[in-house]
Amino acid sequence: MSTNLLFDRIESPIGTILLASDGEALCALDFDDCEERMEALLRKRYGSFLLRPAVDPQGFSGRFRDYFNGDFAALENVPVSTGGTPFQQQVWSALRTIPPGGTQSYGQIAERIGKPNASRAVGLANSLNPIAIAIPCHRVVGANSALTGYAGGLDRKKWLLAHEGATHL
Repeated sequence: MSTNLLFDRIESPIGTILLASDGEALCALDFDDCEERMEALLRKRYGSFLLRPAVDPQGFSGRFRDYFNGDFAALENVPVSTGGTPFQQQVWSALRTIPPGGTQSYGQIAERIGKPNASRAVGLANSLNPIAIAIPCHRVVGANSALTGYAGGLDRKKWLLAHEGATHL
């Protein structure tokens, strides 16, 4: 039995964005050139799934358009359903508390979740984030504030941080 997911594509200043919803919460968001990655994460979570085209499911597409138009609060309360391990969920939850324009290091996130020696594990969880932008993994930087890996590409990470007014760039 396949899980039906609502699927939309939206245009943005950093390329086409793909989003999937389970009908209640956002369960995937990635970039058009990362579609294979998104589908692999969905397969790992759901096994068999079907992406059913939908226009602005639960208003999520509109919220991302608002974000790209400068309304950073538009994504604050977007319900998400991430799957993942309890540790990953803990990391992803911590990411959602980093305000737009702010950044934190992997080590700071590790300390924040009570696992100060887990910065590498935080980095791994960050790389497996299934819901880009709404779970703002782009706001995580290296210990020296260097822009480190981002599944959507460092150019997009830099753009997102500049869009949000990050000052360390």
